[in-house]
Amino acid sequence: MGSAVKSTLKRIMVEGSGWILVVVGIAALVLPGPGLLALFAGVALLSTQYEWAERRLDPVKKAALRTAADSVKSWPNLAMSTLGVLALIGVGVVWGVGIAVPSWWPVADRWWLPGGWATGGTLIGSGIVAGAMLVYSYLNFREIKTEQHAEDSESSSKVL
Repeated sequence: MGSAVKSTLKRIMVEGSGWILVVVGIAALVLPGPGLLALFAGVALLSTQYEWAERRLDPVKKAALRTAADSVKSWPNLAMSTLGVLALIGVGVVWGVGIAVPSWWPVADRWWLPGGWATGGTLIGSGIVAGAMLVYSYLNFREIKTEQHAEDSESSSKVL
């Protein structure tokens, strides 16, 4: 295989992966999952190919890191994030196991928890990824948030 073909295949793979991560990241902004981190990863890949993506990389990175730091800045935030992770995994297990269709269900029985373990496994996987991201954020960004808070306090007192 010629170097031109390899180069073209590599470019297609990088761009395709970047765009997939961007779309997944945008979807995960409103769905369960680490949206800003996936968006950052996608823009980082695209920045190797496009100048416009390189210009947008730094703001997306700052937003992703700020969000990660904010998620572990206080014990209530940490507790709520942990409860969210456990709820997501719990919903996945319930969805996978399936429960009987309740009498109040207004549509055909086949529309009650469609997907079975395929959907439940995806929810469980999302919960595991979210939990791993929470642990990673706690280990890596808790101190950064404290330092940023001190810097912000200093800069606001200088302004006054």
